[in-house]
Amino acid sequence: MRTPLYLRPRLEPPLDALLEAAPFLHTLADSLGSPLNVLLPDRIADNAAGFRAVYRDHRLGGRVYYAHKANQAHSLVRRLTATDPAAVGIDVASLGELRHALECGFTPDRIMATGPKDPEFLWLAARTGARVNLDSPAELDQLAALVRKYGLPRADVLLRLSEFESSPSAASGTRVLFRRSRFGAPVREVDSLVDAVEQHADAVRLTGVAYHLDTTGIAEKAVALETCVAVMDACRARGLDPRVIDIGGGFGVGYVADAAQWERYTTELAEAVLGTRPALTWRGHGYGLRNEGGTLRGAPALYPAHRPTAGPGYLDELLRHPAPASGRPAATLLLEHLYDLAVEPGRAMVDQCGLTLARVLDVRRADADSGDLLVRLGMNAGDVSLEEHGVLVDPVLVPRPGARTDADEGPVGVYLAGNLCLEADLITRRRVHLPRPPSVGDLLAFANTAGYAMDFHAHRAQRQPLARTVAVTRERDSWRWRLDEEYWPITEAGGPVS
Repeated sequence: MRTPLYLRPRLEPPLDALLEAAPFLHTLADSLGSPLNVLLPDRIADNAAGFRAVYRDHRLGGRVYYAHKANQAHSLVRRLTATDPAAVGIDVASLGELRHALECGFTPDRIMATGPKDPEFLWLAARTGARVNLDSPAELDQLAALVRKYGLPRADVLLRLSEFESSPSAASGTRVLFRRSRFGAPVREVDSLVDAVEQHADAVRLTGVAYHLDTTGIAEKAVALETCVAVMDACRARGLDPRVIDIGGGFGVGYVADAAQWERYTTELAEAVLGTRPALTWRGHGYGLRNEGGTLRGAPALYPAHRPTAGPGYLDELLRHPAPASGRPAATLLLEHLYDLAVEPGRAMVDQCGLTLARVLDVRRADADSGDLLVRLGMNAGDVSLEEHGVLVDPVLVPRPGARTDADEGPVGVYLAGNLCLEADLITRRRVHLPRPPSVGDLLAFANTAGYAMDFHAHRAQRQPLARTVAVTRERDSWRWRLDEEYWPITEAGGPVS
């Protein structure tokens, strides 16, 4: 076998220590079943503090809004309610998320309502006093009509913009290109949008502008931010008083610890697709790449799993980036104009906040020639949808305590299959290398799944159980747990002690 192609996960405290607590993890899985989601709610408070530290470094005001859609858990939302109310809020993208945020303890002034909105969502947001991030003139008209019809309080709104354009850079002469987005109204229509806000002045109050860009490109976001500053200035010239620029999310997470491992894997994946080395995947899956007559075509549909700068570090980099027209750092523009900053991190806010456990149910040869193993787990692809989001990272093998292993056993390539009666139910379509062959009864821990991979695609196909979720806290030298729905930040954790 060639040298194993590891993609070892990036692990930070306290997630790294939790993965060392094998007896505790096995006790949880034995008691609550497989799959099982394990969350570390204190870590989300630490992540919020990391973003707030960037605000302080740049002397900026405004809130960090957790994008609730990244994870449905009670414990993460409840833990954030106990943070500084002036500094941390929540971004809700549905009626259900809004109700959940209110139920968990968020006051309406800390809630930003975004995403596609039905009348019930708009009504409850206005009724309670949450800010509404509007995507279109139709949403504005609908909100204003609801406020008037039902005698609701005047609603605070932001106008979300899209389809930004840039002039050629004075330094390089190049123009920044933007991908189209289904969110927000074209910035070229902003004058008519502001006209509509003024016409609905009895029902809405303009508090800011916003954008959402599905990109990791700093240059695009710098153009959008600078454009929003100009829009805000124009609004103020018309007698309005917006104060907030909401730059959305997309700050990213680094999943793979080693840059060299990521570079080597993606390089060898391309070689495998071209046929210049043995296949790395089940049935030659190319993750978006294809071989057309000896030429590599397509683009890898993969998340950049190794990211040297992500989360708060990415925000800091954006704020230091020169705006293309003025050449001034983005943070300086905000300070000079006395505008607050709002951000909506989802994946980055729940970075290192949890893992998903799965029991090894069966181990057999994948075929007669390769020596690879097919490992069936007590979960399906919907229970840990890392690959659905293009994330490639190795699980951590957690042997059952006391189990005997052969000292001569070494690394092995495995394909991880799910519990559904479907050929397509593969947890990983790539060959994963583990340090030794797994045994029935071992656990595989998929680290850092709290962001979109834990419950975003979970389902009950074939009446398979959904993963239960527990919240875990460290108390001195012991791990304690509660069911997610029973966790509150003001109560001590119960359950077995490690």
